[in-house]
Parts: sequence; structure tokens; C-alpha cells
Amino acid sequence: MAISLFDMLKIGIGPSSSHTVGPMKAARMFALALHEEGILSNVARLQCQLFGSLGATGKGHGTGPAVLLGLEGHSPELVDPEIVRPRADAISEEGSLRLLDACQADGLPVHTIAYSENDLIYHRIETLPFHSNGMRFHVWDANGKLLKESTYYSVGGGFVVDETATGADRIVEDSTQLPFRFRTGAELLAICKANGMSIAEVMMENEKAWRTEAEIRAGILKIWQVMQDCVKAGIRNEGILPGGLKVRRRAASMYRDLKNRTRMDMITPSLGAMDWVNLYALAVNEENAAGGRMVTAPTNGAAGIIPAVLHYYFNFCPNADEEGVIKFLLTAAAVGILFKENASISGAEVGCQGEVGSACAMAAAGLAEATGGTPEQVENAAEIGMEHNLGLTCDPIGGLVQVPCIERNAMASLKAINAAALALRGNGEHFVSLDKVIQTMRDTGRDMLDKYKETSRGGLAVNVIEC
Repeated sequence: MAISLFDMLKIGIGPSSSHTVGPMKAARMFALALHEEGILSNVARLQCQLFGSLGATGKGHGTGPAVLLGLEGHSPELVDPEIVRPRADAISEEGSLRLLDACQADGLPVHTIAYSENDLIYHRIETLPFHSNGMRFHVWDANGKLLKESTYYSVGGGFVVDETATGADRIVEDSTQLPFRFRTGAELLAICKANGMSIAEVMMENEKAWRTEAEIRAGILKIWQVMQDCVKAGIRNEGILPGGLKVRRRAASMYRDLKNRTRMDMITPSLGAMDWVNLYALAVNEENAAGGRMVTAPTNGAAGIIPAVLHYYFNFCPNADEEGVIKFLLTAAAVGILFKENASISGAEVGCQGEVGSACAMAAAGLAEATGGTPEQVENAAEIGMEHNLGLTCDPIGGLVQVPCIERNAMASLKAINAAALALRGNGEHFVSLDKVIQTMRDTGRDMLDKYKETSRGGLAVNVIEC
């Protein structure tokens, strides 16, 4: 099974890769299947049921609007974030849904059916087998005959599988033959040693199984541009975040304060670059909470960490350049693949350690690589980043990706930088391997009570009054 950098780092919209990006993709897949099977024009009624974490926190995560726009043919990487909620509101007000409407340019037919808010059902407690982020679609004809039923799982980071593809690891199979196949950190290090290659070089060779090197580089730099645009949007937009908690956006005012300081102020007596790293992370995650455009890195709940650390590299590290950006993201993706293959990047499955913890490890590894670390030092940086996020719960207040998610990204960004610094001060030898810490994260997630896995039924979500 092969996973690409462009699987791990996807361009999408907020506020959640598993609750927004995944459901939009699944709904689009279902609508396209109706066309491919020749039954689209016979559909008179459609129903979508959301289970587990999707049912418990889907309203706060924008799952409903994502499903509706997915059914109308929109994809998360191309949809304009500004139209999502207005179009979802219009669907409810008009009482009609235009299946595959966004696919007209591709020559696909549009089929309009009646829609009621009762056709979108949130099951707050009930779950489906295999994964807590489950969704089930049904369609009937005008006589009430069931035409099709499909079940999908949004397994984190925008990855989606249907019930036929769910296995022990719940990952979509890709049989692409890679020149350097690895499943563990130990295997990756062995490949690097045997071939005299860096982790970034190994990943680049693997990526060539899908694309040319020019396409890979252009695609990575596009991801970097989206990250930069997200930070810029985050420091431009102000006001109150949607959802009812009345969380005020802070990035814009923080930027106005920081830009008036000199660079010497930043690197001497004050906390310095830390202030800017906080700003980068807050900017991205405030944009995410507002439903803006960003990169799932590897998830939306943790989307600010890799961009924040990458901005730190580009703006504060000597000799930083776009080549370093490419090395950073190739290496981060390699580490993300290890988490995806051997544990989980889904907060609904293993808690926030799977989202923020994996992103912290990925960012630490990327920074270590971009600043000249050996493969052993890079692996050590990733291990440190994850080790100190073990047990992190996912208990968002009000089911929104706001508290504690936004500040948590800032904290983990700084932790990633420190993890890289610690690793680079050593020679790569360390007591706990990355593989062991990934296994521990997986086991900890299995032991964690379900109420701490993105349900808003435990922790801060019940101990802090929503106001």
C-alpha cells in the first residue's frame, strides 16, 4: 500500500479534515456513483445519516453543509470556502438539492430532488463498525423503492474509505510500486543508510512513481503557497469566530504589534521568534475555525503546526530557501505516513495525540531535515515531538475546532521547534525509537475513553460552561 505526500498534505477547507473535508468527499463519491450506475435520474429522495463523532460534533464542525455541497458535486480542494454555508442555507430554505450541479462543466447531468433538514440525521451516540466517523447514504425512487445504500468512513486527514475497503488499517489501497517501500521508521532509516540518502531524497524517489520531479516540486511549492496565503488571511481577518462561543480572533492584532518591533527585539531579550511562531499558528487555525482554505497537515485540527514551523524555518533560519521547503515537506510527509500506517491521525479514533501529536512530530522532522540533520537526527526529532504529546485528549468545547484547538496548535509548534533543536544537538542516538512511540500512541488511543475522542462529552467540553 502506497501513500503519497499529496495524500498526507491536502488542500481543503476548514474547520475539520475528518468532519468537513472527508464528508464532502464521501458525499461527492456517492453522487458520482449514482450517475455511474445509471440511477441518478430515478432518485426522488435522499437521506444521509451521521454516526459517532460525526453525529456528536458534526454540527459544530460544519459536516452538514459539507455533505450537501459534496452531493452537489463540489470537492474540498476546489470549492470556494465563502459559498459553503450560504449555499447550504439556500438548499434548506429552497427545499431542493441539485445533485452534481458543480460537475456540469465536466459534462455530467444535474438532477434536482426535494430536500428537508430531516434528510440529514445526526446520531449523537450510535456508531458504526470500523471507525467512529461513519456516514450512511440512502436514495429512493418516487415509489419508495430503495435504489442504493452506501456507507463511508472519514478516517482522518481527509482520507475516506467505503465499507468494502475497510480492513485492519482502514486505508484505501494503492498498489503503486515504490522504489523504496517502508512501513516503519527502522525500515526508513535502513533505506537511508544503505543508499546514502536523506529521508527527503527517499520520499522524492517514491513520489516519482506518480509524478515527474518537476510536477512534485511544483505541487509542493503550491502547498507552501496555500500555507502562506492562509497565514496572510489569518492576520488580515478580524472579528468573532462562528459557532456561538464568541471566540475573538487574535492574529490580526498580534501581527500589528509584532510588525512594529525590530528583528533584534525578536531575537534578544524578548521571547523573540516564539511570538511569530504563535502568530503563524493562530492565524492558520483561526482561518480553519472560520471555514477558510488551508492544507490538512495532516488534519485540519492540527493544520497550523507545520505551516507555523515552516514559516519559522523560512523567516528565521539562516540560508533558508525553497529547496529547504521542499525537503521539509517531503520529510514531514514521510513521518506522517508512518503514523497513518501504524496508528492513526484521527482525533475521533485516538484523541488529539493523533492529530496535534503527529503534526508536531512531522514538523520537528521537517525542520531537522531542512536545517541539515542526519536521518537519525530527523527520526529523533519526530520521536521527541510525539513522545511529549502522548495521551492528549480531543475534547473541543461546543464541538467547535476552537477551544482548546487553536492555542494547542501554537503550543505544539513551539514544541516541534524545540524537539528539532534537541535532536540536532545530539548525534541521533536515543533511548526510545519513533516506532515505539507510534506504537505507544496507538495503544494509548485504544485505552482512552471514547468521551475524550472528539465527542464533546468529556474534559473541557463538559467542565467549561459554553457562553
